[in-house]
Amino acid sequence: MHHDPTARQCLDTHSVTRPSPSLKPLVAIACGGTGGHLFPGLAVGEQLLIRGCDVTLLVSAKEVDQHGVTSALGMKVATLPAIGMTRGKLLQFAAGFWKSYRAAKQLFRDRPPQSVLAMGGFTSAPPVLAGRACGATAFLHESNTIPGKANRWLAHFVDQAFVGFPTAAGRLHHQNILCTGTPVRPQFEAGEHASCRMALGLASERPVLLVMGGSQGASGINELVLQALPALLKASPELQFIHLTGPNDVAKVLAGYDAHKARAVVRPFLTEMELALGAATVAVSRAGASSLAEIAAMRLPCVLVPYPTAADNHQFHNASAYVETGAALLFNQKGATGDALASRLLSLLTDKSAHATMTKALEHWHHADAAEMIAERMIALMEATHGGRWKSTLKSNPTSASLLRVTVPNV
Repeated sequence: MHHDPTARQCLDTHSVTRPSPSLKPLVAIACGGTGGHLFPGLAVGEQLLIRGCDVTLLVSAKEVDQHGVTSALGMKVATLPAIGMTRGKLLQFAAGFWKSYRAAKQLFRDRPPQSVLAMGGFTSAPPVLAGRACGATAFLHESNTIPGKANRWLAHFVDQAFVGFPTAAGRLHHQNILCTGTPVRPQFEAGEHASCRMALGLASERPVLLVMGGSQGASGINELVLQALPALLKASPELQFIHLTGPNDVAKVLAGYDAHKARAVVRPFLTEMELALGAATVAVSRAGASSLAEIAAMRLPCVLVPYPTAADNHQFHNASAYVETGAALLFNQKGATGDALASRLLSLLTDKSAHATMTKALEHWHHADAAEMIAERMIALMEATHGGRWKSTLKSNPTSASLLRVTVPNV
């Protein structure tokens, strides 16, 4: 593959050779910005690889993306110079959008994709437009109950839309919408707690509370849990903790557990989330759609604390959908106290009947075949559009593949 000489490229440390040119169809997946966009994109990418496609992930330069894609074996990874849209920075967003669009076009000039999939967020729009410009079929996936701005706008430019919640379909202006659920990676499967706890250095027989605020962490949840510690440990002295703090609160949270002599695994972020979810008895979490899908896959009873300033209050609506079916408890952060949070958590930690009822209700929200449905639909429409050029058939998952990392310059 010959790249533009201005492109800056570096092979990942565990890649030793560049893959040879392929006649396989290429699918580009724009999935950066947050773990909630990245990890469902990875799940779809894995299914496309199995079905004989080549896959390129288009992500941002944010640490969560660069760390998360280290598990993207067999896929190429391109970093685009996109930035999010924030109040008062419209010009910076527009400049980043244009640079990202030009960078995607430059990347696609070397090898045009046959399909492009947007998983939402600020990295999605430029690659979809660049893909359309070179004849690719275009898709989007909206994981939240309330579609984000990027996907609402992109709905006018794609051939097919997928949604995680049925209620999202009516909020996207598109005639071809399929409700698939939100994809999760295959390692998210309910199983035995003991092995996951031991893998994280915890006692296998003692209950575990998992605290997580999404890939960026959540200072509000961190503070509430620290306030709740005395009541939690008084009622459940054997309780252990896995606390994913985000990048800013690690030292403070670690000091809080040390002060109470509580057994805790404290990390800013954990790529192996299946271990954390598998080890947990109960969780307290934000209500991002990807986190909810993983919680459902692992059948983990939880107390949801929606991010109070999320766009369109979408996390509240995500959480409400689960709460209405008995699959979670809702806890509003505004005006909350640690004791109130402790009471909610203890209702699940100590009441076996309530725990079992919620575990059963979570089955309703697990869509084990979401990634497969999306991959199959993409391949069918891609083949129809391109005259049946590829006859993709299921085959075993590749056992050895290298990761090519490409950083696309600011052009």
